[in-house]
Amino acid sequence: MRFTRIHSGPVLDFFTPDYTTPLELPFAGAAIAAGFPSPAEEYVEISLDLNKELIKHPAATFYARVKGNSMVDAGIEDGDLLIIDKALEPKDGDVAVCFLDGEFTLKRLCVKDDGVYLMPANAEFKPIRISEENDFLVWGILSYIVHKPR
Repeated sequence: MRFTRIHSGPVLDFFTPDYTTPLELPFAGAAIAAGFPSPAEEYVEISLDLNKELIKHPAATFYARVKGNSMVDAGIEDGDLLIIDKALEPKDGDVAVCFLDGEFTLKRLCVKDDGVYLMPANAEFKPIRISEENDFLVWGILSYIVHKPR
């Protein structure tokens, strides 16, 4: 899949995908056991198009590469590739790409009686309370994370 860089910042680099070419990859139809090995089943290979599998709203979907470690305890690490869907309605508990006072950040949304908080997933970072003085926008919702095994 080809990407076009649309923005580079201190926390995230944004890309748009090229959807014109199908991304069909071989897919093993049998489940792979993550516990004890299971008896071998007949190996059936089918095609799986990752564009169709991972992208529900092509015109509103972007990719971003993570820079930093504020979300490591949520399984999001420096260098991970994010699939962000701008068509999804934000709700409490979502991991969101937010535009805050001129910069992008990736945090979990937390809606409380006293306001909205952007919650990191790393004890070294503090929550951010959104106030009326902030220039704030939920830019998109994280739909998938792609990372290399560690």
